[in-house]
Amino acid sequence: MTTADNPSPEQTTWGVGPWQGEWPLDADGVLDPIYDPELLTAGDTRNVLDKYRYWRMDAIVADLDVRRHKFHVAIENWQHDLNIGSIVRTANAFLAAEVHIIGHKRWNRRGAMVTDRYQHIRHHPTVEDFLTWTKSTGPDGGALANGKPLPIIAIDNVPGCSKIEEYELPESCVLLFGQEGPGLSEPAIDAAEVVLEITQFGSTRSINASAAAAIAMHSWVMQHVF
Repeated sequence: MTTADNPSPEQTTWGVGPWQGEWPLDADGVLDPIYDPELLTAGDTRNVLDKYRYWRMDAIVADLDVRRHKFHVAIENWQHDLNIGSIVRTANAFLAAEVHIIGHKRWNRRGAMVTDRYQHIRHHPTVEDFLTWTKSTGPDGGALANGKPLPIIAIDNVPGCSKIEEYELPESCVLLFGQEGPGLSEPAIDAAEVVLEITQFGSTRSINASAAAAIAMHSWVMQHVF
């Protein structure tokens, strides 16, 4: 039987085809507002969970907003790093509260694979502007009740850093990442509560910035979700 929870559309490698059977209407014959009539008619080829098939984009964002985690992600963007798109995609996968782009406002969205439509993104022209935000904003976007800034946890392998595997990440925090190659700027490191490195065992000095971001976000999830 075809229902809103089990539409049973034709499955394809790129998504689902047009809605099969009667549309998901309420008792008055009105279409449930979470659904997009165009998607119901033409099919849904987006890279979204099955739960969100045929949903309007704003309905998906609203549902995610109810469940977002308390960690933020910040990325310095002084050299138009191509990793930013991948980091945004990962932030969406781990349900980060918000992504902050520090520096140049423009960034290559190709790596985000359209996930930036579902992820809140805020721009800060300078590190100083970003720090002002952390001192006046709580994890949910509201003013801090205790007057303390949102702690900045920098991820970089610089002298004196600690191991992420041995560090208890705050539930409410900002995970800060730098550029591929040069890493974090000196002002960003100075602003951080702690600088953490990801333990490595091979010959390379560092790992890809987007890979490091994924590991750091998963570390937070392992400590505060599971």
